[in-house]
Amino acid sequence: MANPQTRQPAIEALQQRIGHTFRQLHLLQRALTHSSLAYEQATEERSGSAPTPQIPALDLSDNEQLEFLGDAVVGLIAADSLYRRYPELQEGELTRLRAALVSRKHLGQVAAKLDLGAALFLGKGEERSGGRKKAALLANTIEAVIGALYLDGGLEAARVFVEHRVVEPYVGELRATIERGGSIGDYKSALQEFLQARKIGQPQYVIKGESGPDHRKRFLIEVRMASAKVESEPRILARGSGTTKKLAEQEAARRAYLKLLHESDQSSFESAERLPEELVS
Repeated sequence: MANPQTRQPAIEALQQRIGHTFRQLHLLQRALTHSSLAYEQATEERSGSAPTPQIPALDLSDNEQLEFLGDAVVGLIAADSLYRRYPELQEGELTRLRAALVSRKHLGQVAAKLDLGAALFLGKGEERSGGRKKAALLANTIEAVIGALYLDGGLEAARVFVEHRVVEPYVGELRATIERGGSIGDYKSALQEFLQARKIGQPQYVIKGESGPDHRKRFLIEVRMASAKVESEPRILARGSGTTKKLAEQEAARRAYLKLLHESDQSSFESAERLPEELVS
């Protein structure tokens, strides 16, 4: 585990790539702090062992709250950018574009190009397992960085970064893909579009379970389809698991979407109430 002094050059270089010098540097440090490190240091404190010099106590918290904030900020900025760029597009097309721009895969690629991994504060186990190059971890971290940018420099600072790094380099090709009739976006968006097009309800995601220690949790998510009848119970479509709630939701959506596609090849859906039992898992 590197201390702030050895990690400082990487943090300074990252600020240059981001294009923003943080007035409140602790926000960026927190955005770069993975839960594995916070967990390890908390364990050391409880055991009374002397911790390895790390981040100042003020910044010991991990980046999950900033990730939550950054997720909302990047979604807003992407939606605003698309609304202004493509006034001719329908809501469904704008939704697909936004979903692609804020997807785990895309944000992970953006983070990798920024070399975000070089500046991370990781626990020993996450360091050994190659956490600096994990796409999901990087995607979560860049959301946290965007949250920190918003708190430090306001919406405009976050907007400049998101436009320059997340939207502009990719949106043209994504738009062209739509024009060619290609498929873009994540499975959650694909599932929602599928159900909306057939007017058979909206997907609902429910946490069914959590397992593992705080720094290495796994979530079990169930995706359901709301019934057309108010008094009827939602139908369970599929379940998925993952190391974050978002990943688990994506896996559940993937399974549900592929099953629904398979069924639609055999027969059309007349209503939500006639969903075949074999789609329930």
